Amino acid sequence: MTFGIKTLAALFIASSLPLTALANEAKITESLAQVGLTVQQVSPSPMTGVSQVLTDRGLFFMSDDGRFLVAGNVLDMQNWQQVRGQKVPTNLKEQLMAPIIVKKLAEQKDNVIEYKAPKEKYVVHVFTDPSCGYCRKLHSEMKEYLKAGITVRYLAYPRAGVASEVGLQMQHIWCAKDQRGAMDNAKVDKTVAKAMCQNPVATHYELGQFIGVTGTPAVILPDGQLIPGYMPAEAMIKELSAG
Repeated sequence: MTFGIKTLAALFIASSLPLTALANEAKITESLAQVGLTVQQVSPSPMTGVSQVLTDRGLFFMSDDGRFLVAGNVLDMQNWQQVRGQKVPTNLKEQLMAPIIVKKLAEQKDNVIEYKAPKEKYVVHVFTDPSCGYCRKLHSEMKEYLKAGITVRYLAYPRAGVASEVGLQMQHIWCAKDQRGAMDNAKVDKTVAKAMCQNPVATHYELGQFIGVTGTPAVILPDGQLIPGYMPAEAMIKELSAG
């Protein structure tokens, strides 16, 4: 009987890990499966007896015995930071998620619909839905965003799901020869020509859920911070320059 190189490597890695670590990961994976979460990675967290768990729905914290799940934010009371002029404790969940979000957005660079600022200072990613009122308001102010030096990269987030009518419309937009023209039309209720192709709409939707998008527009700043809701260009440039 022969083993491939990958199989031998996997056996070596497994044999080198503490048995308790393997047991804890198994318990955590089993526990989270009960609430519909698929575990991608389990690693130690800054908290004693608690692991940080990356899942298909983002980052969670869980006791090493797989019993207690922390689904919300975790605040570090020894480390504080300035957020919009206020001193607040560091949000550990946001801090750990930010670089992961930046990496995943970079992987979608060729699948976004970009409105590029002539004199680019910042790049923001926006999960959008053409049927969303505040998404339309943001889009109507695109000239102000671009003038302020803010490049906007759209990702698809049909709030009613990929299989919905707006989900199908967004597939038409991403498959259009003129994607920006199709997006412009959709934002003002003009007809979007039907076109189908391999498209990233489902991937974007899953990414939005992973990041924690619950509504649109959802803006991701260059550092991976999520800003929910509409913000005018003037306020956005202040937010970006403050970071």
